[in-house]
Amino acid sequence: MFSYKSRILAASIGSMLTLASCNAQDGNKPTAAPAGSTAAIATVNGAPISQARFNFLLQQSQQQGQPDSPETRKNLREKLIIEEIVAQEAIKKGMDKLADVNTQIDLARQTILIRAYLQDFIKNNALGDDVLKAEYDKIKSQMGDKEYHARHILVEKETEAKDIIAKLKKGEKFEKLAEKSKDPGSKATGGDLGWAAPANFVPEFSAAMTKLQKGQYTTEPVKSQFGWHIIKLEDSRTMQAPPFDEVKQNLRQRAQQQQIDKMISDLRAKAKVEETAETAADKK
Repeated sequence: MFSYKSRILAASIGSMLTLASCNAQDGNKPTAAPAGSTAAIATVNGAPISQARFNFLLQQSQQQGQPDSPETRKNLREKLIIEEIVAQEAIKKGMDKLADVNTQIDLARQTILIRAYLQDFIKNNALGDDVLKAEYDKIKSQMGDKEYHARHILVEKETEAKDIIAKLKKGEKFEKLAEKSKDPGSKATGGDLGWAAPANFVPEFSAAMTKLQKGQYTTEPVKSQFGWHIIKLEDSRTMQAPPFDEVKQNLRQRAQQQQIDKMISDLRAKAKVEETAETAADKK
């Protein structure tokens, strides 16, 4: 709740980035006929099921850890045959003419196009280890060399915070008073926030926390965008950053996310978007 907010895309774009990244870096290809092959693996009521469709599913199964075995291929063929049979029945009933079905088809097509575009973007904007190492050093510098184990109680009003501080001075337990906190993530554990670097918290919180000695709590309420805090420092220790090689892949995904975020922002800025009166009214 108190971490800096990262600039991220919508969840759907984020998931496609993960898939695009995996596909762009995966060099394992199935042993099968060329993807462009016009051969069919079967026909259902005269309609062919293409080898290309089979190859695509086989590649997906291998990326998910399935072996390329006769059993896997047999199951994939049967899956495609059953799906073709059911799809033909849906068309017989006119379901391909239904408006909501066509909307879903349009959305699926758009999702596939976006995924392909992201894969191509990642491929053509590869990040070298030098870029990732520079980002690693920057983050490491921002995090500092110490981490803190803190508790806090969050309330809406300054007067509430002062009342809690008065009770603490009278000897009441911090953990018990934390039951009144409006932070659902920590109130059940006595306000415990675990071990974290100061950069993980908003500036006001970090500044107050790092001034405390072990066992001390803030004797004045601390204001942040979330409300009023009473902070207690349980302990602090020297922090060892994980080795670069251990976090390199996470850094790569984070940097790719930032690249795509900027690319989409640039595209949005260049696009000519004309909203309808209804859409404009929705924003009011």
